[in-house]
Amino acid sequence: MAPQTWKDLTVAVTGPTGTLGFGLMPLLQADDRVAHVTGVARRPFDPAACHWTKTEYRRGDVRDPEVLRDAFRDADVVVHLAFQVTGAASGETIKSVNIDGTLNAFDAAMAAGVRRFVYASSVAAYGFHRDNPVGMTEDWPVRPANRLFYAREKARLEHLLRARASGPGSPAVYVLRPSIVLGPHAVGAKSLPRGPLGTLARLPARWAGRIRFPVPAPEVPVQLVHEEDVGQALLLCVAAAGPPGAYNIAADGLVTVATVARELGMVPLRVPPRLTQGTARAVSALPFLPPVAQWVEAASHPAIMDTTRAKRELGWVPRFTALETLRETLHAYRDTQAAASEAGNAQPAGAAGTVRADLARS
Repeated sequence: MAPQTWKDLTVAVTGPTGTLGFGLMPLLQADDRVAHVTGVARRPFDPAACHWTKTEYRRGDVRDPEVLRDAFRDADVVVHLAFQVTGAASGETIKSVNIDGTLNAFDAAMAAGVRRFVYASSVAAYGFHRDNPVGMTEDWPVRPANRLFYAREKARLEHLLRARASGPGSPAVYVLRPSIVLGPHAVGAKSLPRGPLGTLARLPARWAGRIRFPVPAPEVPVQLVHEEDVGQALLLCVAAAGPPGAYNIAADGLVTVATVARELGMVPLRVPPRLTQGTARAVSALPFLPPVAQWVEAASHPAIMDTTRAKRELGWVPRFTALETLRETLHAYRDTQAAASEAGNAQPAGAAGTVRADLARS
């Protein structure tokens, strides 16, 4: 059905204040087909502060089925974005949010009789297998990764949702598989773990352009996608712009680690891709690897998708290329750090500790 035939939609969104949520929520606000939005999040937020006048905040946890059933009661469409990404929590907590929370959301949506259930999966659902081709289409099998919790759970959930959606009374299920999502809201405290690992991950961007130091930079291709372009793809699914099913979402063009290093003002040192991939496979195979360290497996094999189907069937047109996405993200990060630094300098002595604590988490 053409998207313009849908009017006065009520949309419920889990995880509205994450990176993907900030890509979608302004579009729901601006779309005349959407009459009301219910945002379900654990932490309080003020929709008015974001100028989301259509949005009603519901405090809740995806691990609580009753909260979801109440939040979805009048919804026409449910968009499920809530997910543990970095691995900073315990394995049990991660599973309860990601697996149980997603199934709770689908079951609550089905019980409410919603028309569509839109789920944000990931390129990681394909795994990082050596036989994965460059330019995977949606017909390529979704297979759990060997180690990375995030990839394993994304793949498992696609299979579980497909099985649930085959029953009577199921909503139409749309599954988006975005590549690495960047943008202005991908640089905050929710995107990186706290502690030493988080500090280490922030160092390159923090020192960008100040010191041109050399860094190992394998020429391994990577796909990116801007949060706004993911938001546009989600909106197209909300409006049923194309048939239900899975859609690969990635910006046009590729970047490499060397590209990132150059954009940060560093000097990339070429590293053979085979060395990088072999090392990643070896490290990811180590026993007792904590969830946050399992992300090393993502470097073991390139995950490059074909996005023809989304462009043809949804009418999705990405606004940002991969390089533009990277540059926009780095620009936003630098602006954020500069603003935080100025605010810190302007704070009275009594508030200085608070500002320093905020910066330590940024």
